[in-house]
Parts: sequence; structure tokens; C-alpha cells
Amino acid sequence: MKKTLILGASTNPARYSYLVANKLVRKGHPIVNVGRKTGKVAGVEIEPAEAIHTDIDTITLYVGPQNQAPYYDYILNTKPKRIIFNPGAENAELADKARAAGIEVVEACTLVMLNTGQF
Repeated sequence: MKKTLILGASTNPARYSYLVANKLVRKGHPIVNVGRKTGKVAGVEIEPAEAIHTDIDTITLYVGPQNQAPYYDYILNTKPKRIIFNPGAENAELADKARAAGIEVVEACTLVMLNTGQF
């Protein structure tokens, strides 16, 4: 299963990051929740963007492009195999940096990918 880091994790059940965290766990994918607030989502604590995880397959972004720059180094140093830019998170600058680092860039909805077997 693909270990997935959810950047922009939220304890708010109305947020897509919350729905995706729960769907990933239900489907057997291990997750890492990263966000600004504390709490648990899908039984996993939300942590700050400090510790670099070296075993991440996918980072799924739920942070708007205007708020992504402080996370660039964190994202790139994590060295995921791919980054999913969910709707509203698309960012050409970060996508270019990721591609230059050999990271696959996908502009798609993680929830739809999970529901259609494309994840």
C-alpha cells in the first residue's frame, strides 16, 4: 500500500482532506497527517511540517498555492514518488520544482482517484 502524506490535514469533517484521510485508512493505506492545527484524523495525529518522512510514496496537497511556498523544502526533502495537486492546489512553480527533482506530478482529485481505482 502507498504511504501517503496529507498536507493540509484537517479535523473538520466537511474538508476533503478529512474525507481522503479516512478513505485511505479504510482502503489500508498508511497515512501521515500534516497541518497547522492539532488533533487526530482517521486515528492519526496531525503533526507540523517538521519531521521529514523518508518512506512516503505520495503527497496529496490540500493547501492553496498562495500558502505553499513555506512547504517547498519540506515537500521536496520528503522525496515522494508523486505529488497530487488536488483542485485548488495547482501550482506551476512547485510542479516544476518537483519534476526537476524527479517527482511525478499529478493534477487530480485524490478522492476521485480512490473511488475509481486510479490511486
